Amino acid sequence: MTMLLCMAIPAQAATWRDHLPQAQTIGSGDLRWFGLRIYTAKLWSEKKPFDLNAPFALELTYHRNISRAQFVETSLDEIERLSGSRYSAETLKRWQGEMGRAFTDVKAGDQLIGVFIPNQGARFYNQNQLLAEIRDPEFAKAFFAIWFDARSKDKDLRAQLLGNSP
Repeated sequence: MTMLLCMAIPAQAATWRDHLPQAQTIGSGDLRWFGLRIYTAKLWSEKKPFDLNAPFALELTYHRNISRAQFVETSLDEIERLSGSRYSAETLKRWQGEMGRAFTDVKAGDQLIGVFIPNQGARFYNQNQLLAEIRDPEFAKAFFAIWFDARSKDKDLRAQLLGNSP
């Protein structure tokens, strides 16, 4: 059984840029829902072409207010949709709790940045500080698949993030 660790980190912790000092923008695009712009996503990586198995950061700049609960619920729904029965109910419940501790309510203008760290897990930041670290490689893969799996709900956004035309 993989153990999950979510730690609150003090404000003086490193920024996401400290993990990817040579990161460049690979691509960006907007997520829209019924015509409303929800967030602008930007993919950062030190590797070009993009390598899903190398460290990267996904920066989301929000244009709407979204509650932590809604963010967690939507993320969990997508993980379940993409993974089918791959993960147990216990694992999904644990991940739900970890995301609840890692994510925050957001309002227009806020940023959340997720950093994928191969074979370790993910770190989540806002504009100012590290919010949480989830040390579970399977969670990290499942979470970032929301944007990068070929079956992503928004194929145009996926293509834009990967630097391709939609």
